[in-house]
Amino acid sequence: MHRLTAAALTASLLLALTACSSYSAEDCQKALTDASTKTSRPTECQDLSQEDYDVLLTNWALQKALNGMSKEDRDLLDYSDDGSINGSISGD
Repeated sequence: MHRLTAAALTASLLLALTACSSYSAEDCQKALTDASTKTSRPTECQDLSQEDYDVLLTNWALQKALNGMSKEDRDLLDYSDDGSINGSISGD
């Protein structure tokens, strides 16, 4: 009986600690995936304000789009940005 009680206490404590833990913006950024949306956040993003989450989600989407572009398309976008191909637009 004591083993069951100890196991139940341990499980309760772990759940309480998990519920109290907070994640950083960096944790949120790492957790973003294709399933992340404005209203469907990863657990690591729950503590962020809507504004902060929106910024991270937008940045993630832009980086993903840039990484999916060919070098020629990136160079064209870079040239359109400031008139030269100088790496001002980067998907990395």
